[in-house]
Amino acid sequence: MTKYPTLVLIVFFMFFSCKQKATQSKVASLYETQFFKDIQLAAIFKDSKTFVDLVPKESYMILEERYLREKEAPDFSLKAFVEANFEDKSMKSLEFKTDTTKTMYEHINIMWDKLTRGPDKAVANSSRIPLPHKYVVPGGRFQEIYYWDSYFTLEGLLAADRRDLAKNMVDNFTFLIDSIGFIPNGTRDYYRTRSQPPFYGMMVNALAREDDNMLLYYLPELLKEYEFFMAHDSIDRPYGASKHVVQMIGGNLLNRYYDSGRKPRPEAYKEDLHLASEFESVEDKADLYQNLRSSAESGWDFSSRWYQNEDDFSSTMTLAILPVDLNCLLYNLETLLAKAVRMKGDRDGAAYFRGKASVRRGLIREYMWNEELGFYMDFDFKRAEQTDELTLAGVYPLFYGIANKTQAERVKNVIMEQFLKDGGLVTTLKNSGQQWDAPNGWAPLQWIAVNGLLNYGYITEAKEIMERWLALNEKVFKNTGKMMEKYNVEDLTLLSGGGEYETQDGFGWTNGVALGFKTILEDMEAKGY
Repeated sequence: MTKYPTLVLIVFFMFFSCKQKATQSKVASLYETQFFKDIQLAAIFKDSKTFVDLVPKESYMILEERYLREKEAPDFSLKAFVEANFEDKSMKSLEFKTDTTKTMYEHINIMWDKLTRGPDKAVANSSRIPLPHKYVVPGGRFQEIYYWDSYFTLEGLLAADRRDLAKNMVDNFTFLIDSIGFIPNGTRDYYRTRSQPPFYGMMVNALAREDDNMLLYYLPELLKEYEFFMAHDSIDRPYGASKHVVQMIGGNLLNRYYDSGRKPRPEAYKEDLHLASEFESVEDKADLYQNLRSSAESGWDFSSRWYQNEDDFSSTMTLAILPVDLNCLLYNLETLLAKAVRMKGDRDGAAYFRGKASVRRGLIREYMWNEELGFYMDFDFKRAEQTDELTLAGVYPLFYGIANKTQAERVKNVIMEQFLKDGGLVTTLKNSGQQWDAPNGWAPLQWIAVNGLLNYGYITEAKEIMERWLALNEKVFKNTGKMMEKYNVEDLTLLSGGGEYETQDGFGWTNGVALGFKTILEDMEAKGY
């Protein structure tokens, strides 16, 4: 069994590789050009991402020369320069009018095809990384595939009996691992310095629920995914860090989110420069840029979860934090690798990964469990102490069976007493103005929490969360005809708030979780719960 037709793969990969090599030098200069900086700082577009997704009609070097020459003219218009030299090839979906006779779930199943893109053709000078198979985009401003979004989308595709499209999603991520060496945040060249929460193993495992052979089929890429997150230079002391890896007391390793870039994000150039403007030191600015980028790798961009100082966005210190969710995801990957390697007949390899998973499970309990609060917390290794903010990331140990029964019960109590609101679970308990804080609730975290509770037999609690979340989804759908990226779970008269961009509709992971919850609730009803 082969992942791609051999000749097609060779031709596509050679063209893709040549195109990437040819553009890498240009990419390095694109975001340093004067026209790029001036256009982003002038805020010609309301959303900074809009410009970096436009396709230049000629090479960046030619456009830079043209810009530097033309901008001296007294009647020069920056907006006119953009309109003349760039075009929109974002492949946005057609205008779609909701059929009010359809239920929310019927609408979601119609939307799968509306949100489907690909296979891609390489477009000269485009920031898009082309993919060889069909895929589902989140929606709204997000017209490329995103890494961690896709697991929750995939669960919805499987619930909708769209296994073919679900497998295409996994095959695209497999292609990215094989061609780039890892799965970037999204399929744009400006995301090539970071990944996102490693859900590739979860997507493979979802396919394997019907066919265990999927674990063997994707084993080489599962190993590469693990190697990417565990790669590091020599670390010679406790709490020493290199790339994604941090050494703990005793020599064992945990992981952090990490982006290698130390410049403003191209897709948020103006915003990052503005936030860093209060710093005088070039090094301090670069540190902030890297921490903002690393927050983006977490998927929680942005949240007071990453602040070192109360109510201070510029104190974002993601690189200093060992996140409970990331380490649970890597525990799951180690467990999955042990199973896959054992299926291959490699007992020693299986024992190796079981050992890694066992050690990580112990470290998560040791460093991240807070006995006083009865909850799992992130760990700030720079300060050698847990952070002080409760977040829904603390439910991941239930999702992956890391918590013992007593811990699970205490986490359940915190969830139901502090996080549960009228519309579902709030992300954190602080309202900072950031989108990954109160009052917002997000579909992926509802999914993690609900399934974590079900793992420990908390059926009534899980059911209540699902029902509240779906009721809010349906209420908003009835009023707007849309599924949203996030929801205000505290004030049900509002959609959501906070963040670098407006509320998006579509929306891949919300659709996926809604169908997944519907399936779970139907199964509960059939069993008499």
